Parts: sequence; structure tokens; C-alpha cells
Amino acid sequence: MGIKMAAATVLHDVAAACLRPPHSLPRTTAKEPRLRPGLAFPHLYGNKLPVLGRGYGVGNRSFITCYVDPSTESRVSVLGVSQIKEQCSKWQWKGRYSINYFVSSSSSTNPPLLLVHGFGASIPHWRRNIDTLAQDYTVYAIDLLGFGASDKPQGFSYSMEAWAELILDFLNEVVQKPTVLIGNSVGSLACVIAASESSQNLVLGIVLLNCAGGMNNKAIVDDWRIKLLLPLLWLVDFLLKQRRIATAVFERAKQRDNLRNILLSVYGNKESVDDELVEIINGPANDEGALDAFVSIITGPPGPNPVQLMPRINLPVLVLWGDQDPFTPIDGPVGKYFSSLPSKSSNVSLYMLEGVGHCPHDDKPDLVHQKLLPWLAQVTAS
Repeated sequence: MGIKMAAATVLHDVAAACLRPPHSLPRTTAKEPRLRPGLAFPHLYGNKLPVLGRGYGVGNRSFITCYVDPSTESRVSVLGVSQIKEQCSKWQWKGRYSINYFVSSSSSTNPPLLLVHGFGASIPHWRRNIDTLAQDYTVYAIDLLGFGASDKPQGFSYSMEAWAELILDFLNEVVQKPTVLIGNSVGSLACVIAASESSQNLVLGIVLLNCAGGMNNKAIVDDWRIKLLLPLLWLVDFLLKQRRIATAVFERAKQRDNLRNILLSVYGNKESVDDELVEIINGPANDEGALDAFVSIITGPPGPNPVQLMPRINLPVLVLWGDQDPFTPIDGPVGKYFSSLPSKSSNVSLYMLEGVGHCPHDDKPDLVHQKLLPWLAQVTAS
């Protein structure tokens, strides 16, 4: 995520648009978050975390506005990176690749959850969510191949389909129960692909947090802005396949100051961009094979488009979308498609989160939990 954007700024301001996760082009009009007086519901979920905000509907979409109250914000349970790493285990995928995963067991009989991160992120990106979810669910989280503490094999051709296969194999071999998938960005798209391909009732429902349109921007072919920049996309692919250029771009991109600036630009709540978040992105980028993974993902095929996949899915779907996301803006092709779904598909619920960026779960976790927890309770009870 941050590394992808930082690399883009190194190549060129124009070429930067080509390297961002889809859909990454800037909005035509800037829109400031609308802060409104909110209502506190400290006992909304019994012993769950307090939630601040007021919901209201516009058409087929629901919006949540919020204000920041330091007295409740400090009560959000955040797991430290070291604590998360201590609870991680390894699983051998296909007998060849070591996959890092986390599990927080619960005595609850509710179906388990699997958290799937986005580009450049890893399991600790769910630091603000695991504890809350683990009160009522067994929570799994996984580092996709090429990210976090999972293997980054030399010469591997990364694809959305490979990540979806990894998710389904993990459910089949490790979790071994019908599971709710929760993903962010390309992690969301991997969950969509997995759900559309699952034939063993492994997936109980999916939660999409600012779903990506593909593994890279080449997926967005129906936007005139992308069509205009297609020659630049091809140029970027060519340049990144030159080892010296790719190395220089990647080394500059993963510098902490660059990462921090990019993260600040995509988070609505700037206080969530702390040193720990920067390290979550920066640390794995120093692993052997990280550069090859970066190049393969940026220059590889974009993979299946969610517009093609969603009609195949009859499972319950919750879509949460930060309306200040510069990567996948709600007025881009992918955002517009998802915003239209609730009027066409009764199994899809969509909530816009005002003043929230590309990573809602880490940006403003209370807003995410406010909609996620009741939805999970309903889905897992049926």
C-alpha cells in the first residue's frame, strides 16, 4: 500500500497514477469530511467498545458521521506488533511455501473469521480489530504469499487467482470450518474470487473494505483517465523490469519518511498513522524477495474484475467504504459499481464511512465495528 504509492512518486508525478492500487486517480472534486455532532451508544453491543456517531441514509447507501472523543478513543483495544508476532504460526502451502498466520481462539461456537490484508500490509495491520472481534469469534489472519512474514519466493508469478487459491486451501486445511472472510483492498478482491470459486461451502460470508478492482491499475479499462494513461502503464512496466531501475525505485519507496507521507494522504484519521504502522509496512519490505514480489505484482496481470465476479456470489456481503479514499474512490468505476449493488442484490449491504480513507479498519476502527459486529451476529446466527 504505502510502498506502492511511494514508488509511484519516485518514478514521476504522472506515472505515479499508474502505480497506485486501483482505482487510484485523484477525484475531480475535493470533498472535506463533514463532521456532525454525534450520539454515544456505550452499550450498543453489551460489553463491546463504545461507538460514537449518527447514521443516516441517502438512496441505497448509508452514511456514518462521527466526531473524535479522546475519552473513548483511548479505550480502543490495540494489539502490539510484538504480541501479534508471538501468536503467529507457520503453515506449509502446497508443501513448498511457508505461510505466516495468526489465530486468537475463542470459546464461542460462532463461525470463525479470516482477515486478509491489502497490498504492502500484513497481519499486524489488523491490530485495532483483532481484540474486539476475538470477544465473540475465533479470529484467523493470514500473510498472503509475498507479504509480511510469509515466503517471498524468487521467480514466483503473483496473481489474484493464486492468492484466492491460498485462502481456500487455508480454510480447507487449517480452519476446517465455514468462515467469514474479511478483506481490505486487494485482500477484499482475493476474498471475492475465493467466494466465487468455493465449491465446498468453505465461505459463509464476505466483508469488503474498499475493495480493489484488480491487482494493479491495468484492471480499470473502462475509465477514460486510465485509457489515457495506458501508454504510461506500459512504460512503467518496462522500467520496473529493469533490475537497476526497480531496485532504485523500491529502495526510495520504502524509506520511512516517504511511507509516512503516503499513509497520511490516505488515512482520514491522521493519529492512526503512527510509528508502528510505518514499521508494519516497512519491515517486510526489507526481506529477501520483497523487491521481486513488488515488481511481479505491479507488472503482472490484473486478474478477475469484481464486476464480473459479484453476480456469482449469493452469500451475505457487507461492503464498507471510506469516502475519502484516493486509491479506490467511490466515484471511480469500482466504487460506483459497489455503490449500485444494494439496489440490485438483496444479499449485499453497503455503508459509506465519512472522513475515512483506504484502510477503514485501521483508520477509524470504531466506525467499522459499529456496522461489522451486528452484521456478523446476524450472519453467523442464521
